[in-house]
Amino acid sequence: VQLQASGGGLVQAGGSLRLSCAASGRTFNSYVMGWFRQAPGKERESVAAIRWSGDRKYYTDSVKDRFTISRDNAKNTVYLQMNGLKPEDTAVYYCAAGFPATPQFMDPKAYSYWGQGTEVTVSS
Repeated sequence: VQLQASGGGLVQAGGSLRLSCAASGRTFNSYVMGWFRQAPGKERESVAAIRWSGDRKYYTDSVKDRFTISRDNAKNTVYLQMNGLKPEDTAVYYCAAGFPATPQFMDPKAYSYWGQGTEVTVSS
């Protein structure tokens, strides 16, 4: 599967962005999809993940109640709605696809396919 992330940009603190990740391949709806981010000088960290059916979603604590992950299997697309953005959310955001076991949903090493990343900059 090939992934193409988009939607990043420059936004002021408190603002919103919606990231999209378009996937190729007819088996998109079988993959677990995740969003990860990497800030300069830091390791890649998990942001959110969603099961193939969309019925279970996982978030890292720092984005809970601000970010929402969703997917549209008919459009082969996963989204990350980001509200209440903070300067510490500044990073390159990556989408990923794979078949992690439930305990590994938030582990980037458990994902096989990665998009190219989209940059999010939040100014204070």
